[in-house]
Amino acid sequence: MSFRGTTILAVRKDNKTAIAGDGQVTLGDSIMKGNARKVRRMFHDKVITGFAGATADAFTLFELFEKKLNQFNGDLTRAAVEMAKEWRTDRTLRKLEAMMLVADTSKIYLISGTGDVIEPEEGAIAIGSGGNFALAAAKAYLNASDLDASEIARRSLEIAAGICIYTNSNIIVEEV
Repeated sequence: MSFRGTTILAVRKDNKTAIAGDGQVTLGDSIMKGNARKVRRMFHDKVITGFAGATADAFTLFELFEKKLNQFNGDLTRAAVEMAKEWRTDRTLRKLEAMMLVADTSKIYLISGTGDVIEPEEGAIAIGSGGNFALAAAKAYLNASDLDASEIARRSLEIAAGICIYTNSNIIVEEV
């Protein structure tokens, strides 16, 4: 499943994790907003999340994930798995059209409504229309630079914004 209209990238390097997201919201072929905040902190600022997809759906998923984090006392893996199970099996939730990246200092996961909970092998993962562009840049930076996770995420999103028409350069980066 791929979503047009956004790019979200998570990068982990040297015990730091950053999630970056652009600010563009599109409706069809029109830009509706350029400064949306698609990256958020949760659970006492120990977890960061980013979403791609329908905005109202993403807010519903943010709330559900925050409840799961609280329920499992910040255990990112357990919260991600339980959220994916509920998202996939609940009749209302499974109609939501969004994907999420969630991270703490040691783990990054992609969570989808099809029950996926995917941890990247190489310290970076991306979603959204510009995701592959940002991911390619992040992998290159991870392997060939001394940049930290936040700077890799920011620069990679800037590259994606220069290629993907659904991604802008109004970038928010959060790091744990």
